[in-house]
Amino acid sequence: MITKPDLYSFILTIIIGSIGAFIAFVIGLPAPFLCGPALAVTLAGLAGFKLSIPPLLRNATFVVVGISMGTSVTPQVIDAARAWPLSFLAVLVTVVILLYVAFWILRYGFGYDRTTAMLGASPGHLSYIISLTAETKSDLATVSVIQSVRVLALTLAVPLLVEYFDLISIEPIILSPPMSPVVLGMTILASLAVGWIFMRWRFPAALLLGGVAVSIGIHITGLTSGGVPSWLSQPTYIILGSLIGTRFSRASLRDMQKAFVAGGVVTIAVMVLSSVVAILVSRLTGVPLNAVMIAFAPGGLETMAAMAVMMHADTAYVGSHHVLRLLFLSVLMPSVMGKDARKKQD
Repeated sequence: MITKPDLYSFILTIIIGSIGAFIAFVIGLPAPFLCGPALAVTLAGLAGFKLSIPPLLRNATFVVVGISMGTSVTPQVIDAARAWPLSFLAVLVTVVILLYVAFWILRYGFGYDRTTAMLGASPGHLSYIISLTAETKSDLATVSVIQSVRVLALTLAVPLLVEYFDLISIEPIILSPPMSPVVLGMTILASLAVGWIFMRWRFPAALLLGGVAVSIGIHITGLTSGGVPSWLSQPTYIILGSLIGTRFSRASLRDMQKAFVAGGVVTIAVMVLSSVVAILVSRLTGVPLNAVMIAFAPGGLETMAAMAVMMHADTAYVGSHHVLRLLFLSVLMPSVMGKDARKKQD
C-alpha cells in the first residue's frame, strides 16, 4: 500500500521527469524521453527533493521495454546471429578488462579499500552489486554513488555518441503499425506470467526477459505483428529515465564529492575502452556499430534495452549481450572479492 508521502514523491518525480522529457525533445536531445527525465530528476534529487518511483510501476516499465525489444526479432535476425559467438566471447573479455581497469583507478587512484574498489568497479548489475555490498565489509554509500554515476552517465552519453558519429540507422526497425489493444493486453499478461517464472528461477532482469521471450515468440511465429504503441512506450521511457534519476534523491554533493568524482573518472575510462572494443568487434563481425556500441556499454540492462529500441539498433543483439554480461558478473564478482570481503561488518 502506497503512503501519502510516497504518492506525493512519485507525482513530483513524474512532473519533473515529464518536464525534462519535453525540454529534451524541444532542444533535440537524442533519446529525449529517456535522457531528459534522467537528467532533470537527477538535478532535482541533488537539490534536495525526495523523489521515487513505486516498485510496481518500475516493474511494469521493465515488462513494456522487454516487449518492445522482441517486436523487431525476425527470421533474418536469427540468421545474422551466426556471427555473434565471437562477439559473445569479446563481451566476456571486455567485462574482465573493464572490471580491473576500474578497480585499479578506485584502489590506487582514489585510495579506496580493496572490497569497496572491487564492488564500485563492477561494470554493471547495479542492484546485485548493491545487495552484495550490503553483505560485505565495504562502504555502501560510496559504492552506490559510483555505480549510480555510471548508469546515469552512460544513459546520457551513449545516445549522444551514437548521434554524433551518425550511427543511427536510416530506417527504424519497427515500421509496422502498433499492436491492437487486445493483443497488447494479452502480451503483457503473458509476459508477466513468464517473468514471474524467471523470477522464481532467479534470472537477472526477470520481468524484462519475460517480455522479451513472449514478444519474440509471438512475432517470430507470425502470431502477431507490430510494435508497442507510442502512447505506452513514451511514458514508459519517461518513467525509466526518472527511475535512473531517483538514485540521487537527497544525495549530498558535498559529503559524497570524492565518490562522485571517482564515479565520473571510472565511467569515462570504461566508456572509452568499451567503445574501442565495440569498433573492433563491429569490423570483425559486420554487426552495425550502433548496436555493438550499445551492447558493449556497461550500463543498466533495462536502460540499454530501451536505448536500442529508440536508437533503432538491433535489439536482439543488444539484449543478448547485456544478459550474458549480467550472468557472467553474477559468477565473477563473488569469485574475485575474496573470502574476507564476504564477512559482514560487525
